[in-house]
Amino acid sequence: MKTRSITLITMVAVLAAFALPVRLAAQVQEDQNEQKVAHHRYKLFDVGTFGGSYSIFNNPSFWAVNNRGAAVGSADTPIPDPYYPNCYYDCVIDHGFAWENGVTTDLGTLPGGASSDACAINRGGLITGQSQNGVIDPLTGFPEAHAVVWRNGRILDLGTLGGNQSNTSAINDRGQVVGEALTAIPDPFAGALQAACGELPTTGGSCASFSFAFNSLYSPAATETHAFLWQAGFMRDLGTLGGPDSAAWINNQSGEIVGWSYTSFVANLSTGVPTVDPFIWSPENGKMTDLGGLGGTFGAAFFLNNRGQVVGISNLPGDTMYHPFIWSKSEGMKDLGTLGGDFAQPFWINDSGEVVGSSTNAGDQNQRAFLWRHGVLTDLGTISMDQDGQAFSINSSGQIVGTTYLDGNDNHGFLSDNGGPLIDLETLVLPGSEVTVISALVINDRGEIAGHGRLPNGDSHAILLIPCDDKHPNVEGCEYSLVDSTSEAQVRPAQLTPQSAAASYNTLPPAETMTRIRSSITNRNHRFGAVRPK
Repeated sequence: MKTRSITLITMVAVLAAFALPVRLAAQVQEDQNEQKVAHHRYKLFDVGTFGGSYSIFNNPSFWAVNNRGAAVGSADTPIPDPYYPNCYYDCVIDHGFAWENGVTTDLGTLPGGASSDACAINRGGLITGQSQNGVIDPLTGFPEAHAVVWRNGRILDLGTLGGNQSNTSAINDRGQVVGEALTAIPDPFAGALQAACGELPTTGGSCASFSFAFNSLYSPAATETHAFLWQAGFMRDLGTLGGPDSAAWINNQSGEIVGWSYTSFVANLSTGVPTVDPFIWSPENGKMTDLGGLGGTFGAAFFLNNRGQVVGISNLPGDTMYHPFIWSKSEGMKDLGTLGGDFAQPFWINDSGEVVGSSTNAGDQNQRAFLWRHGVLTDLGTISMDQDGQAFSINSSGQIVGTTYLDGNDNHGFLSDNGGPLIDLETLVLPGSEVTVISALVINDRGEIAGHGRLPNGDSHAILLIPCDDKHPNVEGCEYSLVDSTSEAQVRPAQLTPQSAAASYNTLPPAETMTRIRSSITNRNHRFGAVRPK
């Protein structure tokens, strides 16, 4: 959220004169919106840690919890990271975890590796993520990390495409894993910053300060980064859209894959790097299709559903604004617009074609959670005194989860039924837990929610919220009566997008690049509920 300093005494006096009637009007609006809604209660499970302070689920647009209620993420140990200052997360050793039926399991690392991270799990329980291997990349000096799969308690190194690093972000129920890996081919843009990068699910709004490789692999590189598909022991290079680098983000049950890629080796004068476009890869022809853009030099796909509908972002001409898009084979790319500001991004699309995400409002004053349905973009509002929010996931029943916050701190994880008033999830949690729900990242089709909670000492833990309903009949300690929960959402209608530019992207001097890289490693999940120490 932007902050502004007002120093003129006369302006303060004017604002003070208007404060009382504005507050009264706001209170009337809140009273009108406040209503009682009956909901099931939730039992909160604290995933815990491996002796450290924090545990997390990964960024939005990850399948961190499957439809059988198993969930994966990463948790701290108390052991200092041996690779300081090139730390994996927060300069202690982190291990990937798997949680199921109240039990948290340490997934471990590749032989010799210090840290690991689990990001996605399929219905069969196959888990994918990344692990260090104890080797230092001789080309960059960074610790090596490889894409991995955990199966039946064992870890499998997926390898690379000839280079020294790889990463993965998704796995479908067919056991197909997608990600990106370094090749052995030197990359002329390996160290170049993606100056026009507006937003990515990996490094978020800081992506303009990092290279293509770091925005995909969380590490610098000297060679080309290529999207891959791994299945049954074989890693397939998916190529690019014509440039040196590509990255695969997520796949669906049909085997379609989406991500982003340089389109050529020709750098734009305005950015110093080639244009980046979103792509979809089809298993029918084994080729990438360039999804195009909205006129700028950067775009990326964030998610797709099982109907092949894709959502992502694309810059507008001039690269000073970015909007969310939806793409389908039959209708091509459509601009979803914003809630009055210059920036918006989607995080999820369900099989009904409903999209959730966040958008700035008029003047880019605040970031608000949105639902896009049947061509209409709706502001979902906020909870209590919060001014900002993000909607992260929507399931097949239209249940939406996300977070609202004030001054950048996650305050309230929320639930919305089909775009209705936001319900503070904390009001639905069974009494007795010391953990406060501060964010909700993923909701599966059974209504199970993966999110983050804050302990009384300020530590943040990954949590699971299991509904006390007929789909979960024998959960110990559950109360199966409905509870009346007060909603305090202030829903506002969607607004037309202003056409004026209001922002520019900053590029850092080379000397500052590594500092920002290390900072991003430490805080790459901060935006999504895990407040991590520097």
